[in-house]
Formats: sequence, structure tokens, C-alpha cells
Amino acid sequence: MAKKLDKQELEKQRQLNNDYSNPDEYQILKRKTIKELIAPSGIDASNIDHLEIISNVTRYARSFFVSTLPRMATFPELFRDMYLFGDINTSIYINPIAESKSQNELNRTINELETERIVAADKGNINRESTLGQKRWEAEQLRDEIAAGYNKLYEASIVSTLFAYSLEDLNRYTKLLASEMSKSLVGVKSAWGMQEEAFQSNLPLMQDKMKKIHTFDRRSMATVFPFTTSEVGHPTGIPLGFNKQTGVPILFDNFHSSLTNYNMVIFAKSGAGKSVTMKTLISRSAVLMGIQSLALDAEGEYSIVAESLGGINVVISPTSKTVINLFDIEPEMIRDEITGKSRTIINVENKVEDVTQALLTMARGSTRSQEVNELTKQIISEAVAEEYEAIQITSDPSSLYQSDTMSGDILGRQKKDMPTIGSWYKRILKKAEENTNEDYQFHYSYLIKVMKQYIREYNGQMAYFDGQSTFDLLDGTLFINLDISQLEERFARPLAQQILLSWIWEKYVKKNSEDRTKASKKRVLVDEAWMLLPYPEAVDFLNTMARRARKRNVSLAIISQRFQDFYEKPEAQAVLTSSDTKLFLAQDKSEIEYLKEVFKLSSGEANFLVTCFKGEGLLKVGADTAIIQIRPTAKEFEFVETNINKLVQMNKKREEY
Repeated sequence: MAKKLDKQELEKQRQLNNDYSNPDEYQILKRKTIKELIAPSGIDASNIDHLEIISNVTRYARSFFVSTLPRMATFPELFRDMYLFGDINTSIYINPIAESKSQNELNRTINELETERIVAADKGNINRESTLGQKRWEAEQLRDEIAAGYNKLYEASIVSTLFAYSLEDLNRYTKLLASEMSKSLVGVKSAWGMQEEAFQSNLPLMQDKMKKIHTFDRRSMATVFPFTTSEVGHPTGIPLGFNKQTGVPILFDNFHSSLTNYNMVIFAKSGAGKSVTMKTLISRSAVLMGIQSLALDAEGEYSIVAESLGGINVVISPTSKTVINLFDIEPEMIRDEITGKSRTIINVENKVEDVTQALLTMARGSTRSQEVNELTKQIISEAVAEEYEAIQITSDPSSLYQSDTMSGDILGRQKKDMPTIGSWYKRILKKAEENTNEDYQFHYSYLIKVMKQYIREYNGQMAYFDGQSTFDLLDGTLFINLDISQLEERFARPLAQQILLSWIWEKYVKKNSEDRTKASKKRVLVDEAWMLLPYPEAVDFLNTMARRARKRNVSLAIISQRFQDFYEKPEAQAVLTSSDTKLFLAQDKSEIEYLKEVFKLSSGEANFLVTCFKGEGLLKVGADTAIIQIRPTAKEFEFVETNINKLVQMNKKREEY
């Protein structure tokens, strides 16, 4: 039987449910208005051009109003740059004008324009007469449309508030906002001396204290609304997927001229469809556009794509006979800034630095030893430079070839054997014996001990990069897969990624710029790129490659499942800023806040990425964003599927057939 509570007990229960132990405090909170509840700790309005919002972290705010508008407005371009600018709030107050008032105002305007036109005609000012005549005709047309019920006039006031965490940033953002808005002929002015009123006008309180009015008709008023379905894509390209909001196919051209660079990044949690998406992109772009791709395959997932496209699959493992020489060097084409002419050179200095960076990663090892410092780097670098000097490699491309046959013509000449890690190690041994400087003694001793594991002559367990390269990259091959999945994951794979990136740059990327008239469209894919991030030299080379790829008509594609690693590594930010195309598939909840902060995702977009299905995501191309669904065809699924259980089922069906 339920116990009946008296009035006093009910009041006590109500206080407990609301967590107010003090009745007086409860009554005070009940009397607070919405304004008081949402107000920050304090606002300093003593400055005439900005406000200081005082809370745990002080923020600076500056409010603006729209002062001038273009004669013609286009949807959705009118205020797009303002809405998407960053940490900014915008309010638009719209009031319809009664038909009677608008008719009277338009009749008055028509009469004024006609008077001015007559005066201009009497003065012989033909241009002004023509302009005023056009304006009068437009005003008459608008008046007639309103009278017929086809149009209407509105008064609108537009107020924006920009936020920053320092006054310097606020001033910089202010100039940038004015510059961006001027591109669409929209003028914005700071609410000088009225910052408090403008800030209050931009709060969700429906009080316009600025009253900076502009007149719109129905068509132009519609252009200010931010509700639009973004269509991402290009006039040409491959069908990458469908826009889930419109059902329209999205054509994507990785090398379209509208892109500031050709790089792309794909972030998603495990099982969200990263590999399937990339395989679909590679296969379709190869068949439909002739784009050549090369993959650094960390998980052994792309070998079947290489077979399907008639490409090459190279496996690098402790037991394979495949050797890739870190010291391989190729000529490249450069443009003389003075004469404007192109010439071919060998950039030995850059190559010495690249090899040194890779050897530094080797020397640090999986423990990332702190014993390696600038002295260690100097010893490594000097020995690398001496290796090239020993075989007389200079900036002259002919120095790559033997000089004993067909002098003066590289055709038919045999290339020199390049230095190797083994020959470099022997040089270190010799230099250590000759060394008399005590400061260098420890570093020589350290290198001799730790680098021995990479030398084939000593049966090193990681000697698969010691020796002359056993194969070359054939130009014109649609897909080349370098499979490193059989290497140890913690250190050997990241090391292989760095060494192979350096080798790919020489053999694959630089070759693409030798003849700019015949340069192919090429893509370099780095799978599971998060493995590289703990190694600073590897990250540095990845950043350099991302910045320099476009000049050689190459797209660098980065795939990773752990965006947080990139977020926490400032050195890796260049990879993100150098990628005009970004694809976010399903995300883990622990990652979404970082993506939301860096890429300014809305709450709706962030929530979608946490709840979306496999193959769905956000595609950002430049400033445009669309919700994409990627669905390979049944035939494509035969070589893009990565789920082991489904692969077993497909094999059984094939055998039964």
C-alpha cells in the first residue's frame, strides 16, 4: 500500500529532486531570468572597438554590421564566407514591409529617379541618363510585381560577432573577414562605439539595437539563408559515391585545376571502410582516367588490386630476396629563375639529407634512444656525403654513369653501383679507427653497435635494405604495391615506410617532372600513416613530400585510423594543411572532438560521423562539404573487400561455381 505524503514532505522531496538543499537558494534561482542564466562571469565594455568576455579563459569579441551590399545577390554566395569564417556568430533581423508602404516608397523613388533622369538629359549626360532610366525601369517592375502579389519588400539588419583568444588574433581575423567579404562586394564595418549594443543584438534575445537597415525583395532576401545542400565534385572525374542528401553521384577528380593541391587524407576508425574506399578510388581512376598509383601497403590489403589491374606486387620481408637501396639517386628537372630555362641536375645535398634522416631513425631504433644527437647526425651525414664523393657523384647527370664507354652520351652507358648501407657502415668503422677526437668517440662506438643489425655481411636481422636495388619502377604501370605487412609492426614497418618514401621520391616522383609536357598523373598512398608519427625524421620527410608533390603532378594520399596522433603532433600539421581533399568516415567517440576542433565541424556533422554506417562519411573538397556514401559494385567487391569472413564466403561461391 502506497504511503500518503503530506504537504511538508512533498516540498522536501521536491527540493531533493532538484538538488537544492537550501530553500532560499532555490527561490533565488527560480527568480533568475534567461539573460542572467546565460551571462558569463563578466564583460568589460570599456573599449570602443571590442569587448572582453571574462570567464575561466578571457575571450575578445568584436561586432560588425553589414554596411554595403552588391546590386545583385546570388544564393548561397552572399554571406557564405561570413557564415563559414570560423568562430563567428551572425544574426539577421527580418521585418516584412507592408504593401501599402512599399508601394508609396517605390512611387516616390520612381518620381525621384525620373526627375534626376530629366536633369541629366538636359545637361547632355548620356551615361547618367541611361543608368537612371534603367534604375527607374527596375523600380517600376518591382512595384508591379508587388502589386500583383509576386514579390514583397523586407527590411533586414545583419550583425556579426567575431571571437578570438587574443587581441592580436582578433585584429588579424578582422582584416581577413573584411577582405573575404569584399570578394562578394559585401562591406562590413566594426560597430565603433556601439560594441555593447551590437553584442546584445547578436544574442538570442530577439532585440535589434543596431537598426542598420537594408531593403531586400523576396528573391534577394532568400539568398541570406544558410540552408543549402552542398554539392561537392568536379565536372570531370570518377564516380566516387553518392551525395546522401540529394542522391546525385559525386564525380571526383584528384587532379582538377580548382584544387590548390592534389593531396588527400582519409581518417576513420577500424572497419569503417578506409581500405575499400581507397581501392575503389585507385581502380576507377586507373581504368577511367589512367592515373598511376603506388601503395605503401602496411597491412597486405592491396596485392589483389595490383593483380586485378595488371600491376606489380612487391613483398619486402626478412626472407624475401627483394632489396631496395636507400642510397639510390636520380636526376631531376629544375627551372632557372634568371633565364627561365629548364635543366637537369642531381641534387646531391638533398639526397645526403634524406639518407641521413633515414639512418638517424635506424640509429635511434625502436626505443627512440636519446643518445642520438647533433654530433651523431654530423658523423652520419659526413660519411654519407663521402660515399657519394667516393664514386664521383656530382650535380652533373652524367656522373651517374660509367665513364669508360661512349663518352659524352649517356645512352647505352651503364649506371654506376650506388653506395649501400653496408659500404657506409664500413666507412664508419674506418673513420672510428682514425678518430682522435674524444667528443666523437662515444658516437662512433654507439653507431658501430646499433647499426650492425642492418648490415647483410653480419647477417643482421633487419638487413633487407642493404645492397643494390633488385628491381626498378616501370613508368606506365597502373598500380604498384609495396607490401611491408610481413615486417615487425612496432619499428620495422615505420622504418620501411620512411626508407621507401625516400626511394619512391627518387624513382617515382622525381621522374614525373623530367618532361613536364609528358608528366603522368600519379598517386602515392601511405597506408596506416600513424605508424610514422613517433619518429621525427620520418614525419619531417612526409611533410616535405606533401609540400613538394604538386610541383611534380603527384598526389600524396594519407590513410590513418588515429587522428588524435596527428592532433597531438604539431610537426605533422603540414600534412593536413597541404591536403585540399579530406574524407572522414565513421569515427570513434574518443576521436571526434579533435576532428571537430581542427576542421570546424558542426555538432550535426560530428554526431553523424559517430553514428554513420560503413562506407558513409563527410567529403570536404576545399570549402565544400557533402555527406557521401561509397558503394563499390558487385564486381569491384571481389578485389576491394577486406573482411576475412566475407572473403571466405566469396571464395566458396567461386569454387562452387
